[in-house]
Amino acid sequence: MFKIVEKRILNDSMTLMAVEAPYIAKKAKAGQFIILRVNEFGERIPLTVADYDREKGTVTIIYQKVGKTTLMLDQLNEGDAILDFIGPLGKATELEGYKNVAVVGGGAGCAIAYPQAKALHGMGAKVDMIAGFRSKDIIILEEEMKAVSDRLIITTDDGSNGNKGFVTDALRKCIEEGAKYDLVIAIGPLVMMRAICNLTKEYNIKTLISMNPIMIDGTGMCGGCRLTVGGKTKFACVDGPDFDGHEVDFDEAIKRSKTYFDLEKEATREYNCRLMEGAKNA
Repeated sequence: MFKIVEKRILNDSMTLMAVEAPYIAKKAKAGQFIILRVNEFGERIPLTVADYDREKGTVTIIYQKVGKTTLMLDQLNEGDAILDFIGPLGKATELEGYKNVAVVGGGAGCAIAYPQAKALHGMGAKVDMIAGFRSKDIIILEEEMKAVSDRLIITTDDGSNGNKGFVTDALRKCIEEGAKYDLVIAIGPLVMMRAICNLTKEYNIKTLISMNPIMIDGTGMCGGCRLTVGGKTKFACVDGPDFDGHEVDFDEAIKRSKTYFDLEKEATREYNCRLMEGAKNA
């Protein structure tokens, strides 16, 4: 069992948890993930290591309440425990040698982009961080991102924070104003990462993206997280989750991401119904 030592609401749909997991905290690096199971009846889901504290022995995860398992997880509070918490899994992001990097996060993807920026900043790289959200009220980790970047640009689709636009607009502006990036890291929805990769390809800038396809065991055996990179089949859990964005088959990845959409939606509906029924009978 893995004790929850901190729970913090980031916005209406996103929550941060710090979990006691000293062995994982000792080994975790930026780009890696864990797989958790809330209880013996739960499914296994992957979540990126958003942060870690080796001295305290804690690992931080950030999740969006979009399905049954994340709703179950959100019912837990500080002092409660998660049944299974396994990791660190996947390959750590290869960040050595880069001097001028743009880290781009879209929505919930900022929870994954943040540790990348933090690691680069700690290595002495110049980091521009670009974060995009639908509106001002769902912005997360603003102070944390500001602390690990030389420049933080936050855009919103509706302009409610005073900076209307998309992350692609902000990145293009930085490049055209003279930023000489030797690497761009883009993390967010597949369509956003594809748009970033199309942009950076114009300027011949190496671009890494973090893939989060359907995943079950996290060891490469089930094959559920397969994707096509450079014309070859790769597995996000053991070959990634980071890949060269210019080589990823986004059309295939987007199609596969929708495979269980209807089943996930139904499972979430049933779980919400049981929660409401339980509340009525309480």
